[in-house]
Parts: sequence; C-alpha cells; structure tokens
Amino acid sequence: MQISNKSEAEQTLYEAVGGEEFFRTLVQRFYAQVKEDDLIGPMYPDDDWEGAESRLRWFLSQYWGGPRTYQERRGNPMLRRRHFPFAIREAEADRWLELMGKAVAEFDDATLPQPYRDALWNHMQRVAYMMINQGPRSYE
Repeated sequence: MQISNKSEAEQTLYEAVGGEEFFRTLVQRFYAQVKEDDLIGPMYPDDDWEGAESRLRWFLSQYWGGPRTYQERRGNPMLRRRHFPFAIREAEADRWLELMGKAVAEFDDATLPQPYRDALWNHMQRVAYMMINQGPRSYE
C-alpha cells in the first residue's frame, strides 16, 4: 500500500480517476468508434491508428496532471495548428464530441465522479469547438 500525503483536493484529475489506465480506456473506446465513423474517420491515417491513440492519450494525460510524455515526444501541443490541415466544421466538431461523449458515458460514477466528469466534458467541448477552422463558427 502506498501512502500519499496529498489530500483529495490536491489530487489531479489524472490521479483521481486512475491515471494511465483511465485515459488508455477512454481513448480506446473513442477510437473504436472513430474508425467506423463516416464523417471524421477519414481524417485519421489508416496506417497510424495506434499513433493517433497514443498522441491523444499522451495529450489528455499531460493536460490533466499526468506525465509530460506529449511534451517530451511532440513538443508544445499547438492543437489548432496541428489540426489546421483538416477541414473541421461544426459538424465534425459535433461528431467528435458525440463519439467522445459515448466513450466518457461508459465510465461509472465510481470511476469518474460527477465533478471530474463535468471538468473533463467542459474541456472536451471547449477544445472541439476551438478546432473549427471552416464555416461560420471558424476561429480564424
């Protein structure tokens, strides 16, 4: 048993939800849907699904207080710039959120308590809509 001096209030979301295993499961559930999706699936490279999963897992883990693997391997996130080659409209952002929402919903409240669920979902919404680079909601 490991004893931690951190109070629950000092825990990062990464620690509170189970760390690497939580984010691995979340990303696997998400990409299982993306691979079959007719709208956003084609945006992903057929020969690099594993790489896409790793990059999202690293990013989310780092953002929520886990290891800085993303930064070490990829540099600064620069999410908008990295996604700019893809035509992302509101429809694509909505679909991304729909699929991610289904992946998040599979976690029970013991694994992902409501305050953490809300924080995670608010972040997902903010980032998904920030990626829009085509159409009326574009943030160019």
